[in-house]
Amino acid sequence: MAEARNYDSIVNRNEITDAAASAFANPEQIPEKYVRTEEVLDGVVVGEDERYELPVVDMARLLDPELSASEIAKLGDACRNWGFFQLTNHGVDEEVVQRMKDSTVQFFSLPLESKAKVAVRGNGFEGFGHHYSRASSGKLDWAESMILVTQPVHDRNMEMWPTNPPTFRDALEVYSVEMIDLAMKLLGFMAADLGVEQEALLDAFTGKRQSMAIHSYPPCRHREKVMGITPHTDGLGLTLLLHVDDTPGLQIRKDGRWFPVRPLPGAFVVNVADILDVLTNGAYASVEHRVLPDAERGRTTVVIFQEASVGGLVAPLPGLLLEEGGAHARYRSIEIEEYIKGNFNALEHGTRFIESLRI
Repeated sequence: MAEARNYDSIVNRNEITDAAASAFANPEQIPEKYVRTEEVLDGVVVGEDERYELPVVDMARLLDPELSASEIAKLGDACRNWGFFQLTNHGVDEEVVQRMKDSTVQFFSLPLESKAKVAVRGNGFEGFGHHYSRASSGKLDWAESMILVTQPVHDRNMEMWPTNPPTFRDALEVYSVEMIDLAMKLLGFMAADLGVEQEALLDAFTGKRQSMAIHSYPPCRHREKVMGITPHTDGLGLTLLLHVDDTPGLQIRKDGRWFPVRPLPGAFVVNVADILDVLTNGAYASVEHRVLPDAERGRTTVVIFQEASVGGLVAPLPGLLLEEGGAHARYRSIEIEEYIKGNFNALEHGTRFIESLRI
């Protein structure tokens, strides 16, 4: 069982002020603290004329004994070469998904004074506000975010869970459990691809912390000036993203270029995060990604982050190392608490903490 942990004071999140809400609603004059033209234009975005497909993994095929082997190979290839895939036929109850979508849309539709009742406090981690901001730039992302610890239950700060809309708490409660189940199914197939004992990988995630972020990216016609989310890799274990609508915006950096993700109806976007990169001893890649707002349409997402550790350590799985017939460790081991602190500190400074763990 995970011990209670306080993320406050090691993160930096800004409140959504009246001025910010006004800028989001009428983005003709972009306030200077949102102008990030150089960052937006950093790197080549693959054009509409170039055909490519983000890997798609079909859960129904993974579960089919006759098709499973080929689909597991597809899953492994996606995790190694892209670090991302879209998951179709995932089996999550459609009603559960719809209630989460509806509650998210209703929350972001509320007036600022209502959302501010669960606003971030001081150097708080949880609550309603901007994303994490980088101390080095002082710039803000073009988005509103609600971040909460969802599992284990005793780590929840219910003061920060919205009571408006009235459906929100129950919708998130049920959804968070469904996402644990989905993650565990995927991890079982990842273990098969990696050639490790299923129990070893599942144990790394079992009973560990889960957090949730819902994001609303207002439209902005000056797309070349603002950033929805700064380029980053996810610091935890496994990320499961639900598109509330079909508005694009997520981009993945591969071979030095940005590849836009075209959301598939009803699919989840799943990505390898830094801890899973370490657990797999670098076999699976945690890949840099960012979000750019759409010119005409808002974009809303629900993102679940699953944490992981091996006996309290962020470390490669023993079954992948030399004494088990595997390779030399590519990362040094570190206690999970130290990892979390280091990761948040690196995030604030625009660096990747796991780079400091490489051997």
